Amino acid sequence: MTLLDNTTEFVVPSTIDRSRVEMEARNVACWFGDNKVLADVNLQMPAGEVTALIGPSGCGKSTFLRTLNRMHELVPSASLAGTITLGGEDIYRSRLPVTETRRRVGMVFQKPNPFPAMTVAENVVSGLKLAGVKVTRSERQDLVEHCLRRAGLWQEVEKRLGDPGRALSGGQQQRLCIARALAVEPQVLLMDEPCSALDPTSTRRIEETIATLQETITIVIVTHNMQQAQRVSQRCAFFLAAYGEPGHIVESGTTERIFNNPDDPRTSDYVQGRFG
Repeated sequence: MTLLDNTTEFVVPSTIDRSRVEMEARNVACWFGDNKVLADVNLQMPAGEVTALIGPSGCGKSTFLRTLNRMHELVPSASLAGTITLGGEDIYRSRLPVTETRRRVGMVFQKPNPFPAMTVAENVVSGLKLAGVKVTRSERQDLVEHCLRRAGLWQEVEKRLGDPGRALSGGQQQRLCIARALAVEPQVLLMDEPCSALDPTSTRRIEETIATLQETITIVIVTHNMQQAQRVSQRCAFFLAAYGEPGHIVESGTTERIFNNPDDPRTSDYVQGRFG
């Protein structure tokens, strides 16, 4: 069975640096038009670790996440100040093309979004097409299997590679989207509430996938589930926004300290479920 269509062949460049890298935000502020939604965000996201962004709805977590791969600027009224570095290089002032930044910093969204007209296998390699990179036909099947294994999905779909991606369950679709992101070999993976629409079993499998991926990829995840933040992350940043004021980070640090010995009483109240 032919899994993928025959298109012009290009080999993935061997010069791409696939090592883990740290991301850092310094004095980041964001606006939508005249509305300032984030102020003075400073955060280190260490290489090979999971950093969880926690806080109530509307405090700027997802907006901040989108600044990390330049998706924030896709909104016509959006603007940004400050510096965001990837491996020490400012992604907004670099000569690096935006498409290359988004290849190096992948994104998995809240709702699974496989391409409905594509098969499972085609969905995996579609990430390469979007990044402007293709592999030879002889390499594609190996790549599909490799990415699906990394996403913890191969055993469930190896006999269904020609089925539509939308035919999978919600949890399987989300892992398919992770496999699609992994196909371009990102150094950082951003995850915006990836389990919010999933059942407990699917959530557990996604968390197991995160634990495996962090060995080779820096991960930043937005989650409203405090138990999940404790389970999957090594570092946390607590975002908060007062009424009519932009969001900011109250404090950040190791997950153990944020949950067990935070400096700010508002952090303690939030992680203990006393508000939010």
